[in-house]
Amino acid sequence: MSDSSQGPGQDGAGPGTDWSGRDGARAFAAVEAATDWLLGYPFVFRELSRRIGPGMVLVDYGCGPGKVADEAARRLGARVLGVDTSPQMLELARASTTAVAEYHLVENGRATGLTDGCADAVMCNHVIASLPTQEALLAVFTEIRRLLRPGAPLVLLTTDPGCAGTEYASLRIGEPGRVYAPGEPLAVGLRRTDGSWQEVRNHAWPVDLYPALLGSARFRDVVQLRPTVEEALTVADPEFVRGRAWPAERSRPPLVVTAATAA
Repeated sequence: MSDSSQGPGQDGAGPGTDWSGRDGARAFAAVEAATDWLLGYPFVFRELSRRIGPGMVLVDYGCGPGKVADEAARRLGARVLGVDTSPQMLELARASTTAVAEYHLVENGRATGLTDGCADAVMCNHVIASLPTQEALLAVFTEIRRLLRPGAPLVLLTTDPGCAGTEYASLRIGEPGRVYAPGEPLAVGLRRTDGSWQEVRNHAWPVDLYPALLGSARFRDVVQLRPTVEEALTVADPEFVRGRAWPAERSRPPLVVTAATAA
């Protein structure tokens, strides 16, 4: 999602967009992401806060328009570097964020201008579902491993395609009644701030696939967490959590946080 420009390109933000082009970047920036701010990003920040502190380098791989990178810089006090495959996303991020230190373009699978072992941590939010093959997943994990110093953490945020058919506050994954094969295309709906829905092309990667691929990319100590609304009361903004009933999020939490350590 935030780095979904890695899929087949198309300009504009119509049905099935992959967020490429200037219009696609602007459409992504208008996504509400309430479910992510409830069950996703606060838990990513919590995992990172256990391993990094002020002045350390955090790379946001697939930073998109930079909103999450900006918030991470403010919460963690880290020096945040955003990277993305989309020049338009980076242009939008540079114009709209204030706390991120630098932005770098990913070209030919490599974050330009960033040296081996430059990062004390990497977060990667909603990038994996945009990738069409297991080889592409492994390539991203391998590039992230290149950026990390040994012993540094990676924190991934992903949706679970097993939650297909449920409408969440700001998220719809696939079609009701469908069971998706690994890598099979599926449509994900994202609610915009104006209340309308935007559809994006994704791929159904089961979350239990990640540990083996991360191991192949020289990561160890892989752990996975499925955050709940009850846990969010102690991690997210309590007023935000109590501001809605979150019925779908309570009954079938759709997000998974995967943490691993660079070997």
